[in-house]
Amino acid sequence: MGIGNGSPSDSRHVSHREIRDETTPLLPIKEEEEGIHEFNGASFSGAVFNLSTTIVGAGIMALPASIKMLGIIPGILMIILVALLTEASIDMLVRCSHEGKITSYGWLMGETFGQWGRIALQASVVINNIGMMIVYMIIVGDVLSGTSTSGVHHRGIFEGWFGPHLWNSRPVVLLATTLFVFGPLVSFKRLDSLRYTSALSVALAVVFVVITAGIAIVRLIEGTVEIPKLFPELDGTNSIWELFTAVPVVVTAYICHYNVHSIDNELEDRTQTKPIVQTSLALCSSVYIATSFFAYLLFGEGTLADVLANFDSNLHIPFSSVFNDVVRVSYVVHIMLVFPIVFFALRLNLDGLLFPTARHISRDNRRFAIITGSLLAVIYLAAIFIPSIWDAFQFTGATAAVLIGFIFPAMIILRDPYGIATKRDKILALTMIVLAVLSNSVALYSDALNIIFHRKVEA
Repeated sequence: MGIGNGSPSDSRHVSHREIRDETTPLLPIKEEEEGIHEFNGASFSGAVFNLSTTIVGAGIMALPASIKMLGIIPGILMIILVALLTEASIDMLVRCSHEGKITSYGWLMGETFGQWGRIALQASVVINNIGMMIVYMIIVGDVLSGTSTSGVHHRGIFEGWFGPHLWNSRPVVLLATTLFVFGPLVSFKRLDSLRYTSALSVALAVVFVVITAGIAIVRLIEGTVEIPKLFPELDGTNSIWELFTAVPVVVTAYICHYNVHSIDNELEDRTQTKPIVQTSLALCSSVYIATSFFAYLLFGEGTLADVLANFDSNLHIPFSSVFNDVVRVSYVVHIMLVFPIVFFALRLNLDGLLFPTARHISRDNRRFAIITGSLLAVIYLAAIFIPSIWDAFQFTGATAAVLIGFIFPAMIILRDPYGIATKRDKILALTMIVLAVLSNSVALYSDALNIIFHRKVEA
């Protein structure tokens, strides 16, 4: 069931049913099997919600801090620019895939760059997705059970409502979440099965935006908010370098490429893929801009790297504690519903790396259960014993995300295996690679300096 070494000669001898990696649907398209009704294709709205849920994850909470760093105008322009580049990079992948009748990102990388191209893509998705899901689970633990940082304890929702008990401790709450929420949701074998939870997830993200905007507008009318800065305040070379650290945050917030083929494969009419991508990106960009603007307006220069932590204080409005709880509960449920969408791609990538020649994972229930259970266990244990991993994933997550979202698609269009790239495509691809490499190199350098500096201060 593997894709051989990914070369064109190998791929001619491999049927579509044998191709398997992170973005192939777990079950054959529109096929009726034992006890499974015929699948007539995913709907436009279901595809939009699934792709939007893939995009809007934990990244939404870091964007207000990026706006604080960049200023309102450059920050919003950056969000729009990355959205446009994301649309262009996905379009490159989809056009090449349709031309070559390819059903997955990994197969396309293998067809273009051989076996090592496929492996590089799968490894990048594994690094990116497992990092995001550990962070998701840590956020769930922090919000529901509380956390302590720098000697300051932030009470979780359950602790605030019922007081500290064994049953609402971090290990117990996360174990219950894993068994009774994540477990059932990650057991589905088709992305379209998650369309309703994805719709709810997007709705909860909108709830967060509406509440934040409402509070900010009330505070603005009362004159109790600071006027936010429109442009960054530069006071030296270090400040300029630090501006680049916002780039990986914005880029990571748009990474959804690993699920595009799954959504494309499940559509009855694959010509809908482009409008689905454009609709999802427009929706998510609107949510990102609104969240960033109103959260920064509300908290000003006190906006934290994870803006959710700002909703642990007095908002200076009536029923402040109620609004704090509503915001945190809605967001933590949103995270729970994003989790299975990201997990879908992780499981298939890891299976592709470990068992490249085995039959499709959907046809091997034992392997499906073992890989699913093992991944959940690893993510759970990491969230329990490594409660703060942000610095590590600033490096691994941002680097893998840039490869998946921009560098790999640009490399494919430059290699142009199907002869469809225009001169404009190749100029855009080269520009994407240069921007991605330069901005992320500077960002990683700046992050490294910040970590070294903080460790010296602590010493």
